[in-house]
Amino acid sequence: MPGDSWNLAPGLNNVGSFQVSGRPFVSGSCLAPASGSTSLVVRFPSTTKWVQIEPLSGSGQSIRVAFSENGLHGKGGSSGTPGEIADGYNFRIHPSSSFCRPIDMKVGELWFMSEDSATVRFDVMAGVTNIPSSRLQTLRRDVNGTIEAGGPNWSGSIGVG
Repeated sequence: MPGDSWNLAPGLNNVGSFQVSGRPFVSGSCLAPASGSTSLVVRFPSTTKWVQIEPLSGSGQSIRVAFSENGLHGKGGSSGTPGEIADGYNFRIHPSSSFCRPIDMKVGELWFMSEDSATVRFDVMAGVTNIPSSRLQTLRRDVNGTIEAGGPNWSGSIGVG
């Protein structure tokens, strides 16, 4: 057994990394593109302890949020109606939403898009840990006939990674 076997890097199940306050991360005045166009991804410098998404007041539009681009666009999901695009594995935040507060979640990135043809401005704040985002790595795989891109985050295409 190596002499430094005790010296392991922190991982997702490292309780101490999530008990202490996170280092601050802020990305202000982000712009969620119109629905159906490109999407915006916010990548965190390391795994988050919590995230807060704050739509700027007065915008009135909802923001679609997902853990992957596939989840944002409904790939891998099922709408239940033949020929209809799936809702995907995402959630929506409206300026009046109760989600406009810190949400405990371990993520390496979040994907954003407006719910309609207008762009939406918002702020993202997070507390980040010392756990590298690469520890959230998912593998490329086939989900319901759709190839899911692997990457440094929860897949978002079949619920949670």
